[in-house]
Amino acid sequence: MKACIMCGGKGTRLRPLTFDRPKPNIPIINKASVVHLVEQLAKEGFTEIIITLGYMGDKILEELGDGSMFGVHVEYVYEETKLGTAGGVKNAEKYLCDEPFLVVGGDHVMDLELRTMYRFHELNDAIITIGLLSIDDPREFGIADMDVNNRINRFLEKPGPGEIFSNLASTGIYMCDPEIFKWIPENQPYDFAKDLFPSLMAEDRRINGLLVRGHWTDVGNPAAYRQAQRWMLESMPGTTIEGHFNTKDSRINGPLKIGNNVVIGSNSAVVGPVVLGENTTIGDNVLIGPYTTIGSNCVIKDGCRILSSYIFNDVTIGSNCNTSGTVIDNTTVVGQNCSLENGTVIGPRVHIGNNSTIHSNVKIWPDLTIKSGSTMQDNLLNPDYG
Repeated sequence: MKACIMCGGKGTRLRPLTFDRPKPNIPIINKASVVHLVEQLAKEGFTEIIITLGYMGDKILEELGDGSMFGVHVEYVYEETKLGTAGGVKNAEKYLCDEPFLVVGGDHVMDLELRTMYRFHELNDAIITIGLLSIDDPREFGIADMDVNNRINRFLEKPGPGEIFSNLASTGIYMCDPEIFKWIPENQPYDFAKDLFPSLMAEDRRINGLLVRGHWTDVGNPAAYRQAQRWMLESMPGTTIEGHFNTKDSRINGPLKIGNNVVIGSNSAVVGPVVLGENTTIGDNVLIGPYTTIGSNCVIKDGCRILSSYIFNDVTIGSNCNTSGTVIDNTTVVGQNCSLENGTVIGPRVHIGNNSTIHSNVKIWPDLTIKSGSTMQDNLLNPDYG
């Protein structure tokens, strides 16, 4: 079975995490998000994968290669200009024109039963089947009005107040017949939800919906990113230790995933689910709370409290710091006695001076220095990055 992964976007809502990498390469439990996606597709039987590339596409190619290490075959198609969702898939038509295929976004994190969706589409006569999920707040998604026979009669992208006629949100996962290529113009921007679906409905062409079950999110903003990390951690089956692990009299409760050469100091406590990358050192009297990931080559010094935070690689956090619901990108240094409040996002190569406080939901762009004793209440942008 074939699948097309759309990886063309810049991920502007996830900045500053997408300055050094494309959105599909943002780590989830210390592994690129797109790797999790490819592994899920392989598990569901989609072994022929076509990836449409745009922003920093070469980094995705470096991550996945030809796909053989994941048991799939990967082909890449580059977009010279922005073509939209449907236009990007049209650009890969030569690989997809001979059989029904799945379309997913490169920022999707999920455990849905995609094989079931494929079989449902095969047994019905719709040109497209859309995966639908009932959610509490569908304002950031396309919503569908579906009848008892699975036919979608109305579709509205990102409804405003008074327009929410359904809470069935499109996951952006589509099963498509190759016939859709007749409806998509070449070499021009064209979108599934805004352009293709209205055109098909205007011609009374059938579009089906399928109610899917399980976890799904598109990692489109920091809150969705934290949510994806959280449920991936919740799904950890138990504790795994990869290689050498050194601890003194720490208190450890799983589930945990611990990389090679991890050291945990005296009287520290780790309460899972937690992932610790290789060559990471945890000091004495440190509390690491549930739903935390710490990357490789990190140093967490004495007396810190790391709670529901997502720390990338080569990060140093000074003694007696507190991070709560924080995302910290590569090679950042946090001085001692600092507090990083819930929802803060710290870009790569930032240096935060001692005794500083970063207020909730503040974002700090890459390569900046925060003076000691600072209190940051607003986003801090680096003009070198736009």
